[in-house]
Amino acid sequence: MREPKDEPMKKSFSFILLFTFFISLGQSGAEIYLFDLRFTNGKMKISGGKNITNHKGYDNQPFFHPSLPVIYYSSFNDSGRSDIKWFNYETGETKNLTLTPEREYSPIVTPDRQFISCIIQRDNGAQDLAKYPIGGGWPVVLINHLKVGYHAWAGENKLLMFVLDDTIRNSLHYYYLEKDADTIIAENAGRSLHKIPGQNAMSFVQKISGERSVIKKFDMTTGIISTIIATLPGREDLVWLNGNRILMSDGSRFFTCIDKHETKWEPVIIEGNAVMLKGVTRLAVNADNTKLAVVVSE
Repeated sequence: MREPKDEPMKKSFSFILLFTFFISLGQSGAEIYLFDLRFTNGKMKISGGKNITNHKGYDNQPFFHPSLPVIYYSSFNDSGRSDIKWFNYETGETKNLTLTPEREYSPIVTPDRQFISCIIQRDNGAQDLAKYPIGGGWPVVLINHLKVGYHAWAGENKLLMFVLDDTIRNSLHYYYLEKDADTIIAENAGRSLHKIPGQNAMSFVQKISGERSVIKKFDMTTGIISTIIATLPGREDLVWLNGNRILMSDGSRFFTCIDKHETKWEPVIIEGNAVMLKGVTRLAVNADNTKLAVVVSE
């Protein structure tokens, strides 16, 4: 089985400490656990649970390779800078994709599967969207005129991006790279951006007030934005399963709903002596819907 090559990036320039977006979020220690996922008679069941990072500090933002048994994630090094690492859950091997004096966040496999796109946080406060060759190499900057917080691929050349803006609060941009066309489609967006499986549509969370948020669908064919369901109170992280099933957590338990069929969240069955979690935030699932990555507080 082919695996990513190990060619850490090495650059050098002066270190200037700036507290910008990611730092302001108060990133505390986090670990990534890997669970088994299965469906029986239409019911979702979670079992097992293994700490795959086991590293003091920040390990977060997991993303599965679409065809390899590999999870990419962002991890703080000893100097407090974040690099992109990958973990092979068949061999148990962990390696760096990047090793730089800057900070890389939010790794995502590009639609062509040749690159890992991510946010590069610069020492001058800029947050660029760039992509690294999946086998290692120098990055290609895609967007450096916007302060990008989070992103998700909507197609080969299209993106949905959470952008930090001085005039529009947490604006959500639909960006066409090939034509350099940028459209703001929503405000007060959350960080959970996803391509909806099997549809020409994206989902995002829009914060309404207090702990109230809703999951929205952006139809890329019609441009219409519609509401799917309210999130769990005070939560925004979710993942799509089997094309129309959404999974969320309230911090310790898991809940699911089926788009267009359910109006409330149903608890997920936890089997056997599965690891009990606390402080659950981000979630990721592999293409076969058999593995679930869960970010938890240390």
